[in-house]
Amino acid sequence: MNKEKKLWIIFAAVVAISFSVLGYYGFEIYQQSPPVPKAIVSTNGETIFTENDIQDGQNIWQSIGGQELGSVWGHGAYVAPDWTADWLHREAVYILDLYAQNDFNKPYDKLTDEQQASLKVRLQNDVRKNTFNKETNTITISENRVKAINHLSEYYHGLFTNDPTFDKLRADYAIPKNTIKDEAKMHKMNAFFFWATWATVTERPNSKVSYTHNWPADELVGNGPTMDLMVWSGVSIILLILCIGVLVFYHVKSGEDEETPPPAEDPLLKQGMTPSMHLIKKYFWVVTLLMVLQMLLGIVTAHYGVEGDGFYGFALDQILPYSVTRTWHTQLAIFWIATAWLATGLYIAPAVSGKDPKFQKFGVNFLFIALLIIVLGSMIGQWFGVMQKLNLVNNFWFGHQGYEYVDLGRFWQIFLFVGLLLWLALMVRPLLPVLKRKTEEKNLIIMFLISCTAIALFYASGLMWGQHTNLAIAEYWRWWVVHLWVEGFFEVFATVVIAFLFVRLGLLKTKTATLNVLLATIIFMSGGILGTFHHLYFSGTPKAIMALGATFSALEVVPLTLIGYEAYHNYKLSKATKWIVDYKWPIYFMIAVAFWNFLGAGIFGFIINPPIALYYVQGLNTTPLHAHTALFGVYGMLGIGLMLFVLRSLYRNVQWNNKLLKISFWSLNFGLLGMALISLLPMGIWQAIESIEHGMWYARSSELMQNPDMITLKWLRTIGDVIFAIGIVTICWFVFDLTLKNKTQKNNN
Repeated sequence: MNKEKKLWIIFAAVVAISFSVLGYYGFEIYQQSPPVPKAIVSTNGETIFTENDIQDGQNIWQSIGGQELGSVWGHGAYVAPDWTADWLHREAVYILDLYAQNDFNKPYDKLTDEQQASLKVRLQNDVRKNTFNKETNTITISENRVKAINHLSEYYHGLFTNDPTFDKLRADYAIPKNTIKDEAKMHKMNAFFFWATWATVTERPNSKVSYTHNWPADELVGNGPTMDLMVWSGVSIILLILCIGVLVFYHVKSGEDEETPPPAEDPLLKQGMTPSMHLIKKYFWVVTLLMVLQMLLGIVTAHYGVEGDGFYGFALDQILPYSVTRTWHTQLAIFWIATAWLATGLYIAPAVSGKDPKFQKFGVNFLFIALLIIVLGSMIGQWFGVMQKLNLVNNFWFGHQGYEYVDLGRFWQIFLFVGLLLWLALMVRPLLPVLKRKTEEKNLIIMFLISCTAIALFYASGLMWGQHTNLAIAEYWRWWVVHLWVEGFFEVFATVVIAFLFVRLGLLKTKTATLNVLLATIIFMSGGILGTFHHLYFSGTPKAIMALGATFSALEVVPLTLIGYEAYHNYKLSKATKWIVDYKWPIYFMIAVAFWNFLGAGIFGFIINPPIALYYVQGLNTTPLHAHTALFGVYGMLGIGLMLFVLRSLYRNVQWNNKLLKISFWSLNFGLLGMALISLLPMGIWQAIESIEHGMWYARSSELMQNPDMITLKWLRTIGDVIFAIGIVTICWFVFDLTLKNKTQKNNN
């Protein structure tokens, strides 16, 4: 059995076993998720909240932005608090004060340490006890908790409506006045907040750990790190070191790849151009325009962190609230990166076969229009949803679903899924004749088609939750989209595409490229599929999720430790021969991808991956530190690099404006680095220290986040942002300048 066949078998086994485990524990999440009761009742038999209240409350929270306006269970935005951590601490303080006044006629903070300790034990015995009754499907709570609910309901009512006493706090949290416009909706959203908070402190049946594994940390209610957190954090670190050693040994043993003498001239100059390939340039116009729009929305969104009720004095929050600008900012990142990659696929497929199948040109144009409709339609729907202009059913279908990165309404999700299936058809049709010829590139093309199929089909996981799905279950499927679809199968697609481009340039042998792609995919998938669970430690999942997530997320980092070799290899390719200088900047962006894979995905990713780390930093600025440097640094840079590869091939005899590309390349990289190191990293470290010392509630509080020194750190981000913005504008300028030149048009006629 040859090496290639062995790798195919291993690849199939890794995928089959990993998805079997992922599916099995997904079933367990369904069975063990925090129960949504028929009613929450007091010990006196009074109904406080109903199941309908909780479910509608979740939908109301989603309609105002959901995870784009604060967070729940640690997932979401960072300006407003985590509502579960906030409610939990406020409820604890309120009940402790009730105890103190009744027993000692003093506020809790005036008691001795011994008196406080005894009251904390009483509180913990109350709130940690699981009173869910399976037979009656009810949760029973004490009268003191009922009083706390009434108190906090008034507090959140004032915050989310228009009580003038909350004006300062609303500005700190970037919550516009009258975010919730009627009493009934506010009552229901409070029901959801209470239920989600109940899950954070209530112990699972036959366990001393809460449904969210004692997250968030709050010593008043007894939420602290557990033995599982410690053990599996240690396992993940040990496994990381061990697997790095194994990978280094394998790499040294296998030696350098066989050097391939570069061709005397660019092989792509001899490649024919089909009509559909010429249509790809308009996709790149959209890519660059969406990049600029995303950058502008990022500026506004970041500014809301220092001026939450406006933009330099203008009451922008009444027109474009923070939850809208952040939704569009994160969603456009997915849209433009995906569009760049999909456009690259549309270029490569007919380039391989040398001709367009029937209706290929029509399909490329039709898909382009469909993508524009999805982008604009979903954004408009999200604005209508957040502005409370849709009822809950219409909001679910056309408005704002409230889940970060998959905020678009269900109709737009289905529309996008259909568009991806159309894209898959446009990929498969030109390549089928090539497969039948059984060329040397057959296995590379098969892997390319597998990645294309996965990209199209796995987006369907975003359709697996409904309007009233339990939050724990919805989170499980959401991470199938965010982790498996965005971080997983697009990664495989990128690996294949880059290898294929270097093969087409004559810089890699086909067999070498195929073996490297298969090996890289196996290594990545070994950790990447089950590594999905590291996002779900504290999302109402059973203990096994922590063990699997910690173990396999460590494996995700392993291949990134040798990324310097990949960067050096790409750098050598950029110097291989004289004509390769035409591809200098596309290759340099690939080198940047390697750098950010190591720093953004590797280092900044792993510092928040071990359970004990994530327990204290989930939802702090360490998360956007990783998100920005991994999403843009890896996938964004790669999208730009792929776009430049295609443009270099489309405009073969055109002199590029290398000055613009040089400015863009260095501005994007130094700007992103400045944003990360000058602002996000120190903010995240400061918050982490406060979270360890005081609890998550304080790390996300307005008291800390509006501290003058913290505000200074927020403003310092401007340095990196401005440099970064220059890079975005110049790459957009370059693309339009290149594709709209009169001489370019003549060269292609």
